[in-house]
Amino acid sequence: MTRVLDDLLRKTLPEPRLDLIRRVADEASALKMPIYIVGGFVRDLVLGRDGLDFDLVVEGNAIALAHSLASKYGGKVTAHEKFGTAKIDIREWMLESSKANEDYSLVSIDLISSRSETYKHPAALPTVKMGSIEDDIRRRDFTINTLAVRLDGPHFGELRDDLGGLDDLEKKIIRVLHERSFNDDPTRMYRAVRYEQRYGFKIADETLALIPEARALVDKLSAQRIRHELDLILEEPHVASLLARLAELDLLKPIHAALSFDDAARQRLDKANFSPDYSVQHLTPANLRWLLWLINLSEKQIESVNKRLHFTSILYNALAASSNLLFSLSSFVDLKPSQCVTQLDEFPPFSIYAVSLAAPTGKSKENLEKYLTEWRHIKPKTTGHDLKKLGIEPGPKYQEILWTLRAAWLDGKVANGQEEESLLKSIL
Repeated sequence: MTRVLDDLLRKTLPEPRLDLIRRVADEASALKMPIYIVGGFVRDLVLGRDGLDFDLVVEGNAIALAHSLASKYGGKVTAHEKFGTAKIDIREWMLESSKANEDYSLVSIDLISSRSETYKHPAALPTVKMGSIEDDIRRRDFTINTLAVRLDGPHFGELRDDLGGLDDLEKKIIRVLHERSFNDDPTRMYRAVRYEQRYGFKIADETLALIPEARALVDKLSAQRIRHELDLILEEPHVASLLARLAELDLLKPIHAALSFDDAARQRLDKANFSPDYSVQHLTPANLRWLLWLINLSEKQIESVNKRLHFTSILYNALAASSNLLFSLSSFVDLKPSQCVTQLDEFPPFSIYAVSLAAPTGKSKENLEKYLTEWRHIKPKTTGHDLKKLGIEPGPKYQEILWTLRAAWLDGKVANGQEEESLLKSIL
């Protein structure tokens, strides 16, 4: 039975987005191309969850529709002929529209020609051919992501539910579309767990039964594909439950033998929600969770995991630094502030932050926190320019003098500018 969701769409979407959809749908209708919102947006719409990102799937030539829209409203079109997709830069028409110009976050839209996908062998990237909306629905991962809402002409708001997605949403079930689904694309196993934990759903028994056969195919996934799935998992609010479920289903070791999850990792990740009240470069939720998850690995293990997952250089260096710092934590107990700073200045601040969260209560933890909040910001009032005015030739001596002054501030030997000036005179 067709359900009409036009009222729900109008209530859910902000007016700028609704205005945008109307324009695209009107143009598609004029070109006699049925157009749909498909997938995650419809799923979340039915569940009553916020969501502004949507896939616009055209039963026809999406690139032709994009150029027709651009000629009417302006904007640059970037087309990908091989996949039948187009991206339109819509900033011109957002500025022109009195309703749309309130939504500055929306700068482009993606139009996708409905298509079918086949897989030459397990874990391969799909071979794409243009197809019908039915083909496009059947290429998706889970029934809850097969819902489609039509937008053009008098069909606006019509819900298409070919594969029982609505019923599975109501029953809170994650179900694949066919028994070869995980073999075709093993990343779907990780997405199944992500949706299960995000929504509090349950993976269907017959879907769970498909995991053992597909588990061995994880090794065939490229570093980019599997790391992308892990990045998305580490951005989820219930990341600890997600990783625990992956470990329970034995989906971590197939990625790399060093990947695991235990109570210690859970306790560390529970602290990832704490936000620092000071600025730390590169400290994103996902980066911090990567560090807290893998911080117990040795530097050699982290190097090996990096060969499998190809981390960014910033994240890889931070992981290695965090591991080194955690294993040398006891050495910071009896150090003076200046001695701590000498060592900690060599580490990325967001590695230090991660270790400060993971460290047990004690003097070492206190020293890391003091470094982040106070010590790293302490500098002498004297500068290299001042030393030059005093007639000192530029060179390594500058660094030696300035560090001596900074250490004096850190260790409480200097408390004001006058005392620093006296110390500088004695050094000179």
